Amino acid sequence: MLHGHLDSVEDRLLRFYLKGENVSRKQATARKSLEVVTDRLVKTSKSLEQLSEGEIERKRCISRVMTYVLKYLTFEFVNRGFEWLLPVVFSKSTDPLWPDPGASIEKRIEVEIYGKTVGTTLSMIVHKMVACSLVHPKLFTLSPNIRIERRDTANSGIHAYEFTQLDFEVRNATFKKIRSLVEEVICGLISSVKRNMSEDLIYLERYDGLTIPETPFRVYDREELEKKYGRSWKTKVIFKAGDPVWVTNIPREFYDFEDFEKGKWDNYDLLLPSYGEVLSGSRREREYSKMVKKMERDGVGKENYQVLLRLAREGKLTPSAGAGIGLERLISWIVGAKHIGETQLFPKIPGIVYEL
Repeated sequence: MLHGHLDSVEDRLLRFYLKGENVSRKQATARKSLEVVTDRLVKTSKSLEQLSEGEIERKRCISRVMTYVLKYLTFEFVNRGFEWLLPVVFSKSTDPLWPDPGASIEKRIEVEIYGKTVGTTLSMIVHKMVACSLVHPKLFTLSPNIRIERRDTANSGIHAYEFTQLDFEVRNATFKKIRSLVEEVICGLISSVKRNMSEDLIYLERYDGLTIPETPFRVYDREELEKKYGRSWKTKVIFKAGDPVWVTNIPREFYDFEDFEKGKWDNYDLLLPSYGEVLSGSRREREYSKMVKKMERDGVGKENYQVLLRLAREGKLTPSAGAGIGLERLISWIVGAKHIGETQLFPKIPGIVYEL
């Protein structure tokens, strides 16, 4: 059942996930209101120079919280022994985002540099695996991701075609180790934000609603969720959960570890209440023959992964696991944003081309 205002993130996200599902009459009526939502979306995601003084003040508050979140997270990872890498923007080798069922890419950006075709970074997964194997056992980066999402994702309230991930990787790590790290960092972050940014959270009417999650977070297997809820399992989990929850065993890209015998994937997503997936990660594949088999099965071209495959063939890829945290989505949840565009001074919302 829909609840709250039509232009809330909850409503937009629900409509987005329910697209193509069997829905109730009330939900179908809400779906017909997409044109109204789009009008309000444009107002929510106006460019900076179009904002009123009240909207500017809200942006200031969100930006102050974002600054604090970035300071806290980067200090926390450095303090835990992670090396901080600078990001990569263009590369021949980037995340294929295939056959991930959650991917919603409309177009991939490619340019020619020095006679070679390169793409914009969809994620730094390949770079992380190589760097973690050859140089740094623990690393992180604030990585810009350019993913030209489908135009209809604008109405979800959580999609942007440019966003930043805190990408990290840990040598010889397991899901349990990554889970503990993420839960400790997020709970510490929420506690610190509430303690030190209370005035801004109160102004944003978020202070009381933002609570420190109970640990450990609940862990669900995707197959069990599908049996219980069907294809709309993600919608059900997002709107039933009161705290962040883990979902494991999700069919995805060739670099996520897959147990062929058990038919299970050793990967994990973290879902935020009302705001959806904020983190995606896995234990990594490192065997050459297995990676090639999966790429051929899934129709992923090997020509742009020659370095990764050569290191795997030579036995130079070390066991590792990691994840990427979507910073705009994380901050949207913390501040109670009406739309992810509120977390960007210069919004990049699917379907809208801004001058700045």
